[in-house]
Amino acid sequence: MRLLILLIWREVRLNIRGGWASAISILFYLIVATLVPLAIGPEPDQLAKIAAGIAWLGVLLATLLTLEKLFQPDHEDGSLEQYLVHEIGPELLALSRILFHWLSTAIPLILVTPLVALLLNFPMQRLGVLMASLALGTPGLSAVGALAGSLAIGVKRAGLLIALLVLPLSVPLLIFGVSAQTDPAALKLLAAYSLGALAVVPFAAGAAVRLACD
Repeated sequence: MRLLILLIWREVRLNIRGGWASAISILFYLIVATLVPLAIGPEPDQLAKIAAGIAWLGVLLATLLTLEKLFQPDHEDGSLEQYLVHEIGPELLALSRILFHWLSTAIPLILVTPLVALLLNFPMQRLGVLMASLALGTPGLSAVGALAGSLAIGVKRAGLLIALLVLPLSVPLLIFGVSAQTDPAALKLLAAYSLGALAVVPFAAGAAVRLACD
């Protein structure tokens, strides 16, 4: 556990030093929420009906912006090989990147969701359900993203490949996330998806990291 915390803290410090990835994701999320009403019209009832779907789609697209940076920089500077040389298991490394991505990207997006809800005329009495669905579903999204990022290690223009891998796998999350507004059972499905992804993905992503370093 201590090693896991240290790995996450290292990524947090590098993220603080290295740029504004989280801020860019938030800005992109807000831009999506601003442009959609302009595209379909500002009719309040119509916006309210599709607001949950727009919020989920905005979160999905915003998270794609940061996935390429989960493993690629460490591969380029040789850090991944050093982790393996020092006998840090690639599965633990993959889990640390999943948790780091969720903390640094998904959590800020969830926190600005009330503002997005206002922009989309989303009923405030249902905001808690929307935020709960995002909180339960985004760990699975981060896990799927980390798996895609590990499979794209060393690939040129890896962002395109990552998007092609993540988008189909995230369809269940979008369906359950939107369905949660009318069906509370969908929250359980979101939780099950995330727990399943967190149980399986670290091993699959770890195997991809080890293969990339061989």
